[in-house]
Amino acid sequence: MLKHKKLIIAMSIIPQIILLKILAHYPTFVETVYSHGIYIWISQAMRYAFGWLPFSVGDVLYTLLSLYILRWLYLNRKRIIKDTKHWFLDVLAAISFGYFAFHMLWAFNYYRLPLHQSLKIDHDYTTEELVNLAQQLIKKTNALQLELAKVDSLKVIMPYSKSEILKMIPDGYDELSKVFPYLEYQPRSIKKSLYSVPLTYMGFSGYLNPFTNEAQIDGLIPSYKFPTTGSHEVAHQLGYAAENEANFIGSMAAMHHPDIYFNYSGHAFALRHCLGEIYKRDITLYEQLLPQLHKGILKNYQEVRDFWDSYENPTEPLFKATYNNFLKTNNQAGGMESYSYVVALLVNYHKEHPIN
Repeated sequence: MLKHKKLIIAMSIIPQIILLKILAHYPTFVETVYSHGIYIWISQAMRYAFGWLPFSVGDVLYTLLSLYILRWLYLNRKRIIKDTKHWFLDVLAAISFGYFAFHMLWAFNYYRLPLHQSLKIDHDYTTEELVNLAQQLIKKTNALQLELAKVDSLKVIMPYSKSEILKMIPDGYDELSKVFPYLEYQPRSIKKSLYSVPLTYMGFSGYLNPFTNEAQIDGLIPSYKFPTTGSHEVAHQLGYAAENEANFIGSMAAMHHPDIYFNYSGHAFALRHCLGEIYKRDITLYEQLLPQLHKGILKNYQEVRDFWDSYENPTEPLFKATYNNFLKTNNQAGGMESYSYVVALLVNYHKEHPIN
């Protein structure tokens, strides 16, 4: 009877995969029933359960799970040859159960409506529109940098500890939810990852644990990046699974934050993405715009580059390629390198809401 149940659980991965293929054609259904329905209750329940704890429950669970898997593989090593069929059945049953939990608890959000459709804005944009937004962002970011650093050649230094920044992140969503009520963020669950060092070597600044709904932030990244990185992970918590959409929402939350340092981080983040897209489209335009930035902003950008360069290693491209393929298999055709869509959201949203 037990083996029969294991077989059913193991083989259930096939209808699960078929269901996901079908759901990919019904994003409105996913948006309405799951993302704005079932998921809201699931995510809030998990954040109430784990958010109040001062450490990452998800990282502890991952540690215990890893130890259990290693122990199980060791104890069952001889079964690979002696009882191959049932060994693989046990493994497949575990994978199938994890696959189900992953999607039910969070990952169905990969199949929701694209954000530009939810916002009722265009998907495409012209180079002229892109340059117009970049110029608005340059003006605003320059003004913020000068107000904070007092000298245009100095980088902005966060006056808050990283723990303080994490506590402040929800304030940006409080402001953003006044315009977009579905971005209300309650309760909070944002924590530094217990695995910040390996996370950095892998090339990631944060992640969402889908099984505990905790936003995990790499505690080593420069403080200047904490507002946007934390806000990005909160966007994942709110059900925006696509990296490019989380980038847009995260930058908006920082840009709308009541604190000026968050504003600077958010505007500089959006500006960097716009400049990157201009560079790809017209390098001459890029070279005309770049000198308009205050040197202090460029120093903040350089600070981030220097940080990642200091942790560069041969395994990083492997981890990023793996994650890129993971995104593509989960209805994210652009993978990690879909920055043009982030810019499309920024450009088309700010056509109707110019930056002051």
